[in-house]
Amino acid sequence: MASTSRTRVDLSGARVAVAGLGASGKAALEVLGTLGMDALGVDHSEAAIEAAAEQHLPGRLAHATSDEDFADLATRDRDIVVVSPGITPHTPLYARAAERGVEVISEIELAWRVQAPKADGSFAPWLTLTGTNGKTTTVTMTSAILTSAGLVAPAIGNVGTPAVLVAARGGVDALPAELSSFQLHSTSSVRALASACLNIDDDHLDWHGSAAAYAAAKARVHRGTLRACLYSRHDDATRQMVEEADVTEGARAISIGTDTPPLAGLGLVEDMLVDRAYHAERHTQGVELATLADLAHLAPGGSLPGHVVIDALFAAGLARAADVPPEAIAAGLRSFAPGAHRIETIAEIDGVRYINDSKATNAHAARASLTGMADGSVVWIAGGLAKGARFEELVADVRPKLKAAVLIGVDQEPLATALAAEAPEIPVRVIDPAHRSVMAAAVAAARELAGKGDTVMLAPACASMDQFANYALRGEEFATAVRNG
Repeated sequence: MASTSRTRVDLSGARVAVAGLGASGKAALEVLGTLGMDALGVDHSEAAIEAAAEQHLPGRLAHATSDEDFADLATRDRDIVVVSPGITPHTPLYARAAERGVEVISEIELAWRVQAPKADGSFAPWLTLTGTNGKTTTVTMTSAILTSAGLVAPAIGNVGTPAVLVAARGGVDALPAELSSFQLHSTSSVRALASACLNIDDDHLDWHGSAAAYAAAKARVHRGTLRACLYSRHDDATRQMVEEADVTEGARAISIGTDTPPLAGLGLVEDMLVDRAYHAERHTQGVELATLADLAHLAPGGSLPGHVVIDALFAAGLARAADVPPEAIAAGLRSFAPGAHRIETIAEIDGVRYINDSKATNAHAARASLTGMADGSVVWIAGGLAKGARFEELVADVRPKLKAAVLIGVDQEPLATALAAEAPEIPVRVIDPAHRSVMAAAVAAARELAGKGDTVMLAPACASMDQFANYALRGEEFATAVRNG
């Protein structure tokens, strides 16, 4: 198992503020206190301050009454600010930090700096990945593969226990890390053993300000990579990221695709997942890692979505960079269980299948789910917080799959306009945003539109926060509405 040799960053004497006391912020405050740091937690919410106080977290706590007050409290007499991923770079905090020479870092960056060494003094390697879609599936697949190889390798980042807690406690062999564009924006010194960008499509434009800024944040995943940078052969933008990346000398570019793998690539040969990147005979032959049968349990209705195969190939590529043997790849993929709210079949009622894909929070994810369905068979429940996106291209792409659409969300204009322009023949039901039970009304409308052999699919293509606390609650309410009939 490859390890990473590096010098732990010395934070002794640093005065650190934690800006935002959500799960990752509270974890950061806990770790800083354990290290004996001068730590300050700041939040706009009195409830968040009270919750932190009730947990007896170390450090001082401060309640901010405005954005300007928040910026001032978090940067006054501080050397470093650990910033919540919910705080955009356009808020006063970033400007005030720049004025005062205060470094702004993510919780991921803090995790890298405080990571506990292994018994031999080396550090567990990180396997980092990002992308517009498929991150959680791929990172948990990677963790499952590493676990099958007998390694302690919990998934961190946007999933599971906050990364800073896992890293500071130590006792791990590898750290597969799912990194969002928000986290990468303020991450600078992470040097992964292997890194990957699965795909890139416009998303979170309201947070980053432009598609170029969003892509630039994603590209940071490759910075300093030690051994392998993975990209999609089906997505030129991810290839360009690798070509332009400032990596450690000797790091290789590894391509991933569902076609026959070229040299320095992973791909498919008939029903086999094949590696032509990491073994000595790669110039003349590939190594079988798994078969599509090892992924059969991930096929809703018996049809294996193409993006699941891609995710599996990326996971295999990351694991191979950590010297995982081929037999552990197949075993890990067979043991992998997908998380809730991702292409999850809830029930089949009167011949109609109900699928919860609430985690499809952007157009790219919704497209991947819908294109795997039979033509003319989907009653699509969509809508929510569009995050500045438009949907004409999405609707044009999935139009053959649609039988009808049901729109939820406070801002229904982007999807309604796209459907009217690109699929005018598709019946559309609109749920009043003020309805007492939005999801129950949406499921009832979809049930009326669906017939035997059809699929009602919640694949919103939008974030959930306009009407739900998060995508998980949106998915749970969908499942409840389906089961209640």
